[in-house]
Amino acid sequence: MSREILLLSGPNLDELGTRSPEIYGTDTLDQHVQRFSDAAKAHGFSVRHLQSNFEGDLIEAVHGARASSVAIVINAGALTHSSWALADALASFDGPKIEVHLSNPAAREPFRHLSTLSGVVSGTIAGFGATSYDLALDAVLRLVPTTD
Repeated sequence: MSREILLLSGPNLDELGTRSPEIYGTDTLDQHVQRFSDAAKAHGFSVRHLQSNFEGDLIEAVHGARASSVAIVINAGALTHSSWALADALASFDGPKIEVHLSNPAAREPFRHLSTLSGVVSGTIAGFGATSYDLALDAVLRLVPTTD
């Protein structure tokens, strides 16, 4: 069985580090991915990361994960609030699915209060900055069956 985690990053996350650092922090996406990958590797997992500003790319990655990944960790960015198509794709993945946000959408603008993904993911981690990714990995470790 694969020990791959699919880590998905949605629109504008390639701008982390420079875009609204007062909200999202100063770490770049590459830094978040590297920390997550290093921590996952220490637990015997590999990580495949995809960042895209295009909804269809993320949907195709979710479809592909059904054959290759044991879990999905997704920060869908603004697609969180609008993409029923991404929610439908995630619903078709049987493994753990963790929704991640660096900021706390519930404490921000009203349009950010809706998550189209929350009804199909295993859980949501939000508002802890870079630690949100650490917590997402902890969730995966607890939800993915161990191989003995």
